[in-house]
Amino acid sequence: MGNQDRETFDSSRASKASAYGLEDLYIEDEPSTSQPPQTPPAYTPEYTPQKMFPMPLNIVIQVVGSRGDVQPFLALAATLLKSGHRVRIATHPQFSSFVLANPNLEFFPVGGDPADLMAYMVESPSLIPKVSQIRAGIIQRKRDMYTEMLDGFWRSCVHPDPLTNVPFVADAIIANPPSFAHVHCAQALGIPVHLMFTMPWSSTKAFPHPLANVGYSKEDKKSTNFASYAAVEFLTWQGLGDLVNAWRVASLGLEPVPSTEGHRLLEVLQVPFTYCWSPSLVPKPSDWGSHIDISGFFFRDPAPYTPDTDLEAFLRAGPPPIYVGFGSIVVGGIEGLMTMVLSAIKATGVRAIISRGWSNLTGEESSDVFYVGDCPHEWLFQQVAAVVHHGGAGTTACGLRYGKPTTIVPFFGDQPFWGAVIAKAGAGPDPIPYRSLTSQKLIHAIRYCLSPDAVTAARQLAESMEKENGVQSAVDSFHKHLPQPKMQCDFFPDQPAALM
Repeated sequence: MGNQDRETFDSSRASKASAYGLEDLYIEDEPSTSQPPQTPPAYTPEYTPQKMFPMPLNIVIQVVGSRGDVQPFLALAATLLKSGHRVRIATHPQFSSFVLANPNLEFFPVGGDPADLMAYMVESPSLIPKVSQIRAGIIQRKRDMYTEMLDGFWRSCVHPDPLTNVPFVADAIIANPPSFAHVHCAQALGIPVHLMFTMPWSSTKAFPHPLANVGYSKEDKKSTNFASYAAVEFLTWQGLGDLVNAWRVASLGLEPVPSTEGHRLLEVLQVPFTYCWSPSLVPKPSDWGSHIDISGFFFRDPAPYTPDTDLEAFLRAGPPPIYVGFGSIVVGGIEGLMTMVLSAIKATGVRAIISRGWSNLTGEESSDVFYVGDCPHEWLFQQVAAVVHHGGAGTTACGLRYGKPTTIVPFFGDQPFWGAVIAKAGAGPDPIPYRSLTSQKLIHAIRYCLSPDAVTAARQLAESMEKENGVQSAVDSFHKHLPQPKMQCDFFPDQPAALM
């Protein structure tokens, strides 16, 4: 599609979009007596960035999760566009306007409700469902949702743009691991796939899989950490493997994956991975191979933002407040949670900005507390003294980017991992799991965040992260791992090969 053609439909796309109705975790290997210890580079991968790729590709980015899961990929997509690629974001329909705010991006709805997914994860952070959830039909509804999304992800690879009907066939797939369809769609089309994520998904002795509850294991930690990845993949495949195989046969025309192989596909195939976190915070473990890179956090360029006059007045009225918010987490028992939060704010004598989030947090009004709706963290976090949140990778990265001491109240997933990593760095207290949160624990956490030690540690991390360009490094990693000679057309080497 030429630039002129794109201009004719880009201007109306955003308006049309509404129609889509653990204690110390890091354990590095001990130095070998026969070989010098392997020290991971300070910044990985190390190679010369290039802006324009010699072969423009149709790239589909497949993402499952919350807004915080989608947002980093928008920054990635914007940089891929600068390299000359055509980029489509395939995710939940609720995020259509969010994606199409960039008029050069394309959006494809795959189904699924992120609010339902978040509520399920809060209620059942374990990989093993509760009997009550099975009886209530919650597990079947989740399976139905994944069946819908598998079909949606396949269509995202081959269907025309839903808004413009411009044809699209993917030349490459970028995905986060929980989208599940990625490697199977890639096999069906014979195209490369590259996984990117904000939490560890590749076996290592350095730290456990964030979804595996091995924090209190009495066994050898390195062995337990390594085994936790296979355990998580095995349990996940046991729960969804039959759906994936039925979809492979019916929609992709592929054979079923043997039951003994389904949970091992990514590691056996050595699918390229890029982890989008700062190597200053979590260095690359020495047992990760060359197909795995650590790029740095993905940050988008902050959009211009003008706050409401009430928020401006609150900020001017006193010292910098702290921020409290739980993002896309859907919390039950809001009254009890807010009682603890407001009690801690009063006891510490701080001012606070509380983000309502998806749980619509509300509570007693006071001159020291201000409630906000949708407000960009990139702007807001520059106005506060410290942050208290759920520990999503994007929110964590944004707080550290601006040197803010951080208290994490994790609910599920990678949130305990990030809480422990921040505590180890000294930029915040030990994480306080949501189910064990008390006013007294929150009081101690806030006081620690305002201490000179925490402020210094957070600023040092910010200075290290400032030297990184995570998005560009991830794009370079993607390009580096592409089998470019096999993808090129024999007659037109600057174009990808295609079946005619």
